[in-house]
Amino acid sequence: MMKYTGKYYMLFTIFLKKYLKEQYGKDVTKSTLKKAPAIYRDMLDKCDDIGSDNPMAGNIYMCFVFLAVWKAADGAIDPESYRTVVNKFMRSGIVSKFMGGKDINNPDDFKKMKDKFHAMQDWADAHPEYKEKTWDFNFDDKKHRDGSYYHFTRCPLNNFAREYGFLEVLPICCDIDYITTEYSHGVLYRDYTLASGGDICDYWIVPDKVENPE
Repeated sequence: MMKYTGKYYMLFTIFLKKYLKEQYGKDVTKSTLKKAPAIYRDMLDKCDDIGSDNPMAGNIYMCFVFLAVWKAADGAIDPESYRTVVNKFMRSGIVSKFMGGKDINNPDDFKKMKDKFHAMQDWADAHPEYKEKTWDFNFDDKKHRDGSYYHFTRCPLNNFAREYGFLEVLPICCDIDYITTEYSHGVLYRDYTLASGGDICDYWIVPDKVENPE
């Protein structure tokens, strides 16, 4: 069970509401957002605890908002149109203000990005009680000449989605990785995700000014 916090749900749905109304209308949006908080809380109750202070915990708290809203719609929100809604939300001005500000074409920002990823793995290594439940970072600086590469073989979101029936909508959350990378002036190259049946989720992140990365 993950420790409950409502801050992600409240903050995200305040601004997500606009795009839900545009796509599905007022009635569906009102009914969905009325049911979603209880579903969100139930999802956190069922989810394996990866540590509320885990640097990766925000991924669960954030993605569960999108999954809970989809579930609460009782079929009124189809995954393809919902992908458009989430994409618009993630590219909105309020999100860009929060996510932007770094440029990994700058060597200092690129190093900070890599250090952040390694710090997440360091946290898992220092908390063995959560290590087998959280994401596992596998770094390989020799795989590519340009950018930074790592992959996961374990994803709590994938495990939860497969067990509780969210797998058809989970790829929408996976796609958010492309958008958040763009906010740092990077490009994400990816061949596999666990959600789509791959053995890994791979991340090759390259500054967007690099032409023909290798």
